Amino acid sequence: MEPVMCCGRNILKESLAITGTSLEVWYNSILILLTGNLKNAEVSLNALAICININALEMMVAFGFMAAASVRVSNEIGSGNSKGAKFATMIVVLTSLSVGVILFFVFLFLRGRVSYIFTTSELVAAQVADLSPILAFSILLNSVQPVLSGVAVGGGWQKYVTYVNLACYYLVGIPTGIFLGYVVDLQVKGVWLGMIFGIFVQTCVLTIMTMKTDWDKQVSVSQRRLNRWVEPESRGRNQTSPRE
Repeated sequence: MEPVMCCGRNILKESLAITGTSLEVWYNSILILLTGNLKNAEVSLNALAICININALEMMVAFGFMAAASVRVSNEIGSGNSKGAKFATMIVVLTSLSVGVILFFVFLFLRGRVSYIFTTSELVAAQVADLSPILAFSILLNSVQPVLSGVAVGGGWQKYVTYVNLACYYLVGIPTGIFLGYVVDLQVKGVWLGMIFGIFVQTCVLTIMTMKTDWDKQVSVSQRRLNRWVEPESRGRNQTSPRE
């Protein structure tokens, strides 16, 4: 019965990990929805769509590092190598951050040109150029945040990541975006700044969680979970051996 309960908990944790990714997709969708009610919505939406597409392309790189971090950290913890888990976390975060820093400066310096890959409108290109510093900072944040989420998933903290995502996205980011965009009247720039602030808070929380992690304790917890599966199977083999 115990292995079945463990299996159920594992399925629930994986579901929470998938939900965390879905929360981010819905978060970007709400960003577009809020922008549609601003002044000159057509130009703003076109410019925002270009920025989101560029940001999504960069996030594919970060998602690759996220998957690598999740698998590597979980393997190191499962094998009892706490130092290996800590080292893998540091390397994958620094590697992804290095890519993010390079892309940060690329899009910062090409702010007036990159939009012409997607549009021929001067108004939209000017709006994209105005949003490019925010886009560059968003790319920098998104080079770290998904990787830290991957480390958390590899360490078995899926439910905590989901809680952090809910709080930072929907209790911090969206209200801040509405306030800056509509009340302060920063328009699309204000909405996006608010949303990025939510991601910034999320990144800070995940960074603190990762830095305060006791990797030796994580290895011990992993070993205890593994023994729940190994011991019943060993007893089952011992019981069937004499009959054979």
